[in-house]
Amino acid sequence: MNSITLIVFLPLLAAIVAGFGNRVLGNVPAKIITTGALFTACGLSWPIFIGFLSGASSAEVVPVMTWIVSGDLTFDWALRVDALTAVMLVVVTTVSALVHLYSWGYMDEDPDQPRFFAYLSLFTFAMLMLVTANNLVQMFFGWEGVGLASYLLIGFWFKKPSANAAAIKAFVVNRVGDLGFMLGIFGTFLVFGTVSIPEILEAAPAMAGSSITFAGMRLDTMTIICLLLFVGAMGKSAQLGLHTWLPDAMEGPTPVSALIHAATMVTAGVFMVCRLSPMFETSPVALMVVTIVGASTAIFAATVGLVQHDIKRVIAYSTCSQLGYMFFAAGVGAYSAAMFHLFTHAFFKALLFLGAGSVIHAMHHEQDMRYYGGLRKEIPLTFWAMMAGTLAITGVGIVGLGGFAGFYSKDAIIEVAFASGTEVGQFAFFIGVLAALLTSFYSWRLMFLTFWGTPRWIQSEHIQHSVHKTPEEAGADQTGGYHPHESPVSMLIPLGVLATGAVFAGFLFHNQFVEAAEGAAFWAGSLAFDEHLMHEIHNVPMWVKLSSTVAMLTGLGTAIFMYFYGKDRPARLAATFSPLYKFFFNKWYFDELYHLIFIRPAFWLGRLFWKTGDEGMIDRFGPNGIASVIASGTGVMKRFQSGYLYTYALVMLLGLAAAATWIIVQGAS
Repeated sequence: MNSITLIVFLPLLAAIVAGFGNRVLGNVPAKIITTGALFTACGLSWPIFIGFLSGASSAEVVPVMTWIVSGDLTFDWALRVDALTAVMLVVVTTVSALVHLYSWGYMDEDPDQPRFFAYLSLFTFAMLMLVTANNLVQMFFGWEGVGLASYLLIGFWFKKPSANAAAIKAFVVNRVGDLGFMLGIFGTFLVFGTVSIPEILEAAPAMAGSSITFAGMRLDTMTIICLLLFVGAMGKSAQLGLHTWLPDAMEGPTPVSALIHAATMVTAGVFMVCRLSPMFETSPVALMVVTIVGASTAIFAATVGLVQHDIKRVIAYSTCSQLGYMFFAAGVGAYSAAMFHLFTHAFFKALLFLGAGSVIHAMHHEQDMRYYGGLRKEIPLTFWAMMAGTLAITGVGIVGLGGFAGFYSKDAIIEVAFASGTEVGQFAFFIGVLAALLTSFYSWRLMFLTFWGTPRWIQSEHIQHSVHKTPEEAGADQTGGYHPHESPVSMLIPLGVLATGAVFAGFLFHNQFVEAAEGAAFWAGSLAFDEHLMHEIHNVPMWVKLSSTVAMLTGLGTAIFMYFYGKDRPARLAATFSPLYKFFFNKWYFDELYHLIFIRPAFWLGRLFWKTGDEGMIDRFGPNGIASVIASGTGVMKRFQSGYLYTYALVMLLGLAAAATWIIVQGAS
């Protein structure tokens, strides 16, 4: 059996065994089966990736089965393996395998562990189906699969109303985006007569400049198709407008957050745009929209992340912002830079989420950073892991020498936006630098509030419950006598592996991803690669190369100034700029706006159909009305059922009289 077949289907098999075995199988066997399957898939994925890095491997398509034959619509279930797929394979399987291992410790006390591990494996299978798709229908199959699995995982703790609400929100918002994706697939089949991705990409340049009727208007064919496809990407990758589900997804267990945000669902949109990049290259308008939406998302999420208190929400908005970077890189034509940042981001973002989970585990499930402080010496291994993740995401490094993973990938995006030479590229460049400054600030704010300063633990209700003390009873001792504990080995090993990736991933692989000559050889046509543009990165002015480093240092300096010198400064600044603070804290009021525009009218319409239509009309004149008539008729008939003989005789005489009268009348006529 081909290795790619095992990589894709081992997680599915493990999910089926663990899911249906559930309590009969037991916790430990379910965890062994699912985790073993994912580590096997991971072990098989890296040789494929290394083969493409070295140039020893070439693209291939592995058939699985004939899937659908319906008129002109014919396609097989086949697994495509090229450089782009290889990158996604190592990202998905590595992070998923480590998340499975991490969950051994994090979910140890949960009574539904087999179900949880089955959901994780199902999620991974769906994502692998997506990234190996050789046609758009298969991609949509995986696309909807990750949507379903995200619903199950976000709402895993279904007894919590907030978890159910978050799961429904993620599902509904993604269905909005998926409608656009479906329309894009329909339009693509209408125009090209096929859903085969290689055939579509080969024919796409010839369709440039053609027009099609859409919504009663004559529009550019490739522009409308690409924009519809991009709407799907906006939903999956939480871009501005369809982003509202992402922060609420934090209601799921922390390993779920790491898997969704680092390696699977949110990267699907970026992957799709890069896979279909030859199509997007035929539409400058679509690329401009991708750039603007990506840059807008980067700055929006960064501003919201500045003021959040929940440690997981800060990292969630960071994810949203980093996805914005990936999209505006794709929008300016640097698809390889977008994939490079996706690759490095998977390591340090999974590291940050799992590190946050380790902090939460140590602090008795407390997630509010205002109640942390002084944890550096209590949980040192977690601290150093999160330090590596923070250095990576903020892009710490020295131009000309090297740095952490984000230094290579994020700087490449900022530089290529400037090098593109377009007005929208310049816009993305300045937004990217500003977002880098804000990223540095909120990342260091998270570290300072969590690991430095004096403990503020007793202010947490979770800690109060643990030590059975109130702040008044604790007095001057802000620890309350609580002793944070380092996480078990099963949680620390993934942190160590991911920290290694956060440190070295950029240095090791940047040549193959973004350098002109090496990149062209590595990608080998799996995405649209502009050698000239990637070469121009080296020709940008030195101030452009230094801009992200200066932004990083400015954010770090501001965080030190705010949280080490005069600790009341954040509160005073929030009070001084109260309207702006509230605007950022309330996420630009998107949720409130959507509630007013969409949710309230929908509920009003639902109540109208329910109360007036269903109960007032259908039930009243249907089953309830008929039942009422029958009940009334039964009441009348009951009067004749008295049980007296003379009553029955009277009824018989009346009947005979009526019959005789009818006969006489009929005879007379």
